[in-house]
Amino acid sequence: MRLTRIGGPTVLVELDGWRLLVDPTFDPAGRKYAFGWGTASTKTLDPAVSLEELGQVDVALVSHDQHADNLDDAGRAMLPSVGAVITTASGGKRLAPGLDPARLHGLRAGESVTLPGARPGMPALVITAMPGRHGPALTTGLVGDVIGFAVRREDEQRVAIWITGDTVIFGPLRRAVEGLDIDVMLANVGGVRFPATGPIRFTMTGREGVELVGIAEPRVAAFAHYDGWSHFVDGEDGLRDALDAAGASVHDRAVWLTAGVPIEV
Repeated sequence: MRLTRIGGPTVLVELDGWRLLVDPTFDPAGRKYAFGWGTASTKTLDPAVSLEELGQVDVALVSHDQHADNLDDAGRAMLPSVGAVITTASGGKRLAPGLDPARLHGLRAGESVTLPGARPGMPALVITAMPGRHGPALTTGLVGDVIGFAVRREDEQRVAIWITGDTVIFGPLRRAVEGLDIDVMLANVGGVRFPATGPIRFTMTGREGVELVGIAEPRVAAFAHYDGWSHFVDGEDGLRDALDAAGASVHDRAVWLTAGVPIEV
């Protein structure tokens, strides 16, 4: 498997010939985006890989469509060219105009879709929506639905990659993960906060990401969603500090994804 971190939550996953893109964001830096309820964020870094450099994408894994740091204008514009788009059930309804319904899959946590190999020799993939909660209890009405993704080959039970999406650690997520055999974990951190909502955090911090690695016990742990936006309060420094302080059981699993550089995991 090869991972290329593009910026924010956007990561290209290459698995057995498949090209899966997590949360497409390709707008240039400099724009401020409103997220509702008085919250907003400015994009501070350009994508490390342009759409022109990216090439064909087989699957877009959109953890949620309602926030521009997970699906921006350029990301939306590319979706019709993607082989399959997988997102939340509510996001599937919002994204339906302009997309082929046969290639759009809106899932609730626990639901799965099986995708046949896109090209000869590629295995079928089973993609399951994993629980996510984009902040503390009772904030879903503010931030909307979010899911993660567990991707496995159809003939294997082991999860090839688990992508957390924008979530905090909560009971259903713990329970869903504890029974899984996970090869690679991709965790979104950043400790998202906004002035308008005070101390409330809407994603994991680096320390919480490390905690979740300890719960999931993957072979490899990688991280995204910690740079490129002004609302990432616990950014790269926080993540590095958390990894430096982690025990060997976590530290030895961690792989650092340098932006724009394909990393074999």
